[in-house]
Amino acid sequence: MLPIDLSGKRALVAGVADDGGFGWAIARAMAQAGASVCIASWPPAMGIFEKLLERGRLDGSRTLPDGSMLEFERIYPLDAAFDTLAEVPDEVLESKRYEGRGDFSIQGLASALEADFGSDSLDILVHSLANGPEVKNPLLETSRRGYLEAISTSSYSLVSLLQTLGPLMRAEASALSLTYLAAERAVPGYGGGMSSAKAALESDTRTLAWEAGRKWGMRVNTISAGPYASRAASAIGFISRIIRFYEANTPMERSLDALDVGYTAAFLASPLAAGITGSTIYVDNGFHAMGATMRTPEPEAETGG
Repeated sequence: MLPIDLSGKRALVAGVADDGGFGWAIARAMAQAGASVCIASWPPAMGIFEKLLERGRLDGSRTLPDGSMLEFERIYPLDAAFDTLAEVPDEVLESKRYEGRGDFSIQGLASALEADFGSDSLDILVHSLANGPEVKNPLLETSRRGYLEAISTSSYSLVSLLQTLGPLMRAEASALSLTYLAAERAVPGYGGGMSSAKAALESDTRTLAWEAGRKWGMRVNTISAGPYASRAASAIGFISRIIRFYEANTPMERSLDALDVGYTAAFLASPLAAGITGSTIYVDNGFHAMGATMRTPEPEAETGG
């Protein structure tokens, strides 16, 4: 038996606000493999999430195969659009949606982790963060502000998290992020600069693998997941159609399960993947390998000359 063993390791999954997405599935898989798990959640969504946890509404999703429950060591507030609290605009600081959350910046997260667990306390960082305020807009109709906000939250935030949390991570640590095939192929409907943000994320993964590997001995990879009807993805508006298209054209005739991504993340964070870094790992039932789809029209008949 060759188990994925994360016993004695601490994981931080940034970007969990419900039990319906890849972030939750990754946290669940990490816990199942023996890791202790902290999560970071967007402040405006934390209140509802915490109430659901307290009232047992998520107990079904929290139950692991051995009957134990997924527990979180800490739940931290995080708005990854801000490196420090000093950068937060007054209208955000004064918003009731952020009230009582303290320092929800990336630096605030690092300070809270160090206060809770010390300076050598983190083994796994998972970046499950993405936001494009104009994602429904075609790129030709995307504003500069919308484009830059997509890049800031969806890709630069990984750079900032590694800058800030790198010194807290133990030897042989691992960082993971989530990307999508729109980084390398056109996906109509996935707009607002989000395709550019995912392309930047994949490029940064390669560079960060080199830099963080040489500086801290850390591995950095990204998982390119197929479409999945999480609450966040459903907001895009065409997720059901793209899922049906994938299912009709993937080599594996099956629906993608969030735990497919969760288990891959647990493997990549484990010693079994010690030789893997700087890589984009596809978890999409093989769709990325296809050069033509089942719906490709037949070529027109050639005429003789």
